[in-house]
Amino acid sequence: MNLETRLGRLTLPNPILVASGTFGYAKESTGFVDFARLGGIVPKTVTASPRVGNKPPRIVETAAGMLNSIGLDNDGIDHFIEHHVPYLATLGTRIIANVAGKTEAEFPALVAKLNPIKGIHAIELNLSCPNVSGGIDFATNPEVTERVLRQCRSETELPLLAKLTPNVTDLVSIAEAASRGGADAVTLINTVLGTAIDWKRRKPILSNVLGGLSGPAIKPIALRAVLTVARRVKIPIVGVGGVCTIDDVMEFLVAGASAVQLGTVSFFDPTASMRILDELPQAITSMKASSVTDVIGSVILPT
Repeated sequence: MNLETRLGRLTLPNPILVASGTFGYAKESTGFVDFARLGGIVPKTVTASPRVGNKPPRIVETAAGMLNSIGLDNDGIDHFIEHHVPYLATLGTRIIANVAGKTEAEFPALVAKLNPIKGIHAIELNLSCPNVSGGIDFATNPEVTERVLRQCRSETELPLLAKLTPNVTDLVSIAEAASRGGADAVTLINTVLGTAIDWKRRKPILSNVLGGLSGPAIKPIALRAVLTVARRVKIPIVGVGGVCTIDDVMEFLVAGASAVQLGTVSFFDPTASMRILDELPQAITSMKASSVTDVIGSVILPT
């Protein structure tokens, strides 16, 4: 069974990735996951300078997922390169660094800093974090998205993934802009903006009021995004949002995703990626296919 898939110039041994912000820097999952079996790891988002993130409370469970307002809490790019990359590079899988800029100029600067670092196979640009206090959601504007991608592309030959927000009226135009700017793939989707309220105290639960909804609740939204964008945009898609089972994975692949990221599921079932990898060959065989690429985008739509 050929499980290999491609995201532009990035080749993955299989389509199962773990999503940024839900897998830490991998050490946290030691004992649950055989890292070398994964298609790749997307570590926690890093920024130019250390960030303490938003004040607690910053996570709320929901009926079918969770709201988070972490606010990109991290120790900064220099700490990531010095302390985390050496370990990540030993895990035997693709490492896709995830970066977020406070300004447009910070994105290419972050990419330039990562470009010469051994052990980094690609970079995912977090253009769409919805819960950063004072932050900018760059992926709500096609012109800004394209401009940021072009600037980042000029700083590296590494594959670039653009992580886009669903909190827009026309996601296709944003994905097209990312493609024009030089993205190798787009990651669809980031969290959906939401809130939670303690009605007895008449106050929002999250300190930042708004947060990003993730988990099974957003899978239909993410699946719609992948299906819609795949029909209009030429570059590959990484599907993310509520992926918990082999059925979820296959739905995203058939809809047009070339790979998927497991996110919130890692919190309540840290072995999910291993189970899915065990089940993936049989799922592909059941479709009378012999490779992952045979399945990608094979959905049959009404005429």
